[in-house]
Amino acid sequence: MVRNPLTPEERRRGERLGELLREARGERSMVAVAASAGISAETLRKIETGRAPTPAFFTVAALAGVLGVSMDELLALTVPAPARVPEPLPEPGRLPLTA
Repeated sequence: MVRNPLTPEERRRGERLGELLREARGERSMVAVAASAGISAETLRKIETGRAPTPAFFTVAALAGVLGVSMDELLALTVPAPARVPEPLPEPGRLPLTA
C-alpha cells in the first residue's frame, strides 16, 4: 500500500496534537503515561515531537483518557473550524425571490 505524502496542514495538525499531549502530560514520566495508555514510550515520543503526525484514533483516545483530556477539546484545538457552508444554488431556471 502506498501512502500519499502528508500536506503541510496535516503536519501542522500533528505537531499541534503533540504539543497538546506533551502539555497535558506535564511532569509525568513519558514511560509511565505510555504504559498506562498501552503504547510504547517511543510511540508517545514520536507523537509528541510530530514525527508521527497521524496517530491511530484509538492511540489518541487512550492517551486522552490517561491524561484526562477530552477528545472534543483535542479536536477543537487541532482542527480549524470548518468554513461556512454556502447557501445552496437555486434550481435551474428559478431565481431566488428578494424583497
